Amino acid sequence: MFTSSRHIPGVNFAGLIHPGLIGCLPDPVMLADWNRREQELIDTNPTRVPPLANAPLAATAHMGKLKGSARDDAAATGARTVPPREHGGNCDIKDLSRGSKIYFPVYVNGAGLSVGDLHFSQGDGEITFCGAIEMAGWVHMKVELIKGGMAKYGIKNPVFKPSPITPNYKNYLIFEGISVDEQGQQHYLDVNVAYRQACLNAINYLTKFGYSPAQGYALLGSAPVQGHISGVVDIPNACATLWLPTEIFEFDINPNANGPTQFLDGSIDLPIAPDL
Repeated sequence: MFTSSRHIPGVNFAGLIHPGLIGCLPDPVMLADWNRREQELIDTNPTRVPPLANAPLAATAHMGKLKGSARDDAAATGARTVPPREHGGNCDIKDLSRGSKIYFPVYVNGAGLSVGDLHFSQGDGEITFCGAIEMAGWVHMKVELIKGGMAKYGIKNPVFKPSPITPNYKNYLIFEGISVDEQGQQHYLDVNVAYRQACLNAINYLTKFGYSPAQGYALLGSAPVQGHISGVVDIPNACATLWLPTEIFEFDINPNANGPTQFLDGSIDLPIAPDL
């Protein structure tokens, strides 16, 4: 139920097991629309690093049991599975855990439901891209169909009810961020910039207790932090917040008049894999 790591000492927290990726298949019209709109975005800055999106790449596409020309035809238009889209997909929602319920829009006969990318724990936003604690496992699901549900409820993206089984943390330090980036450039109501600033504020705060920036970064990607959009109407700044549970630490990280106590010396850092 709990995890700790020698690479980030002084931290222990309960896991919230969930699939990072779950969704149904798109129909051909929707698939073509994905590829069109994402390619149009890429074309606005085709040399950007990292790219604005990932277009289909037939040479490395995994097409299951398809062989020959059928495989080649499908691979040429097969959408990359990195982002979430209307069908669900790689949404990385940590609260889709045991006992949750998801209502998926169905676009093809048979739905084509698939699931994978299991995580033991993850912070909201999976800010380190692969920052969740990946795991092997299996999923038991019960599937029902609501005939005409998309029209009845007016949805085109999934809707879900979260798990009733969640880590019981009640005390948080909440870090704010606004849509002004690290260089001081103003952005217009940009929640992505605001949430990044909230995360950076939390990481900088943790360094005052002896963690390295890399340790703080990894912790926010794997611990059950909460991300909230707190304001998107007050131009020019959006406000996003990152909720860091204080109870996961084995020492007090709350502010006080005496200032932070450096419990760690930053000498223990994340390992670098020998093949990188």
